[in-house]
Amino acid sequence: MRTFRQQQHRPKKNTLIIGRDKVIAAMKEGKQLERIYLSQTVHGPEIEEVRTLAAENQVPVNKVPVEKLNGFNISNHGGCVGVIAKVQYQDLQDTLSFIIESGEMPLLLMLDGITDVRNIGAIARTAYCCGVHAIIIPDKGIGALNEDAILTSAGALEQIAVCRVNSLMKAVDTLHLNGIKVFASEMTAETSIYSCDFREPAAIIMGGEEKGIYPALMKTADISFRIPMTGNFESLNVSVATGMILYEIMKQRSL
Repeated sequence: MRTFRQQQHRPKKNTLIIGRDKVIAAMKEGKQLERIYLSQTVHGPEIEEVRTLAAENQVPVNKVPVEKLNGFNISNHGGCVGVIAKVQYQDLQDTLSFIIESGEMPLLLMLDGITDVRNIGAIARTAYCCGVHAIIIPDKGIGALNEDAILTSAGALEQIAVCRVNSLMKAVDTLHLNGIKVFASEMTAETSIYSCDFREPAAIIMGGEEKGIYPALMKTADISFRIPMTGNFESLNVSVATGMILYEIMKQRSL
């Protein structure tokens, strides 16, 4: 299988919050951050406060060489830089309550280990067109929802609810508590997608192309299914597979 190295993305200067004090103040004021970069060598009370606030606000923290921060063409960063979120993240339970109270049939997507922002953008675009109410992502191990992701989504990431959580497994618990059945897309599953009934509240887990869905997360799903394919080939592109699944759901719900 051919692999492609994702182009390194440098955040625009006007999206950066530079310095420990400013990053701390931003989080205390409720500003949503996409992630925080900390130099590998920094330490002290302020850095611990950054880490604590980041954990409370589910903001990913990346430990990086100081050269990466210097590469942002900024000065006086003190080993700490925050990136302002381009997407406004929503609370999962609040989002579910809103969907249920509106009387609509819930449909959600959960993305596990998908790191290519172009795939995420394409998924969001199709999800918005197919009536998905929200996309659930983890706070780590997923591509940043940056300008490239938003561009690929044709703006859909700014229109659809995105819920960032610190544990996808706990998110599944929340979905179950709200009466939502969880389906997992897995190419080796015995059940075909055509045997699944999506005419009930549903959430679909999609895994990254290299590792698939994390095994422990897979076990939390109610049903795993596969998309039938002819020939002997490894897998479908994840954004293409997501589109096929969502259109099958649309077809079933329109009957």
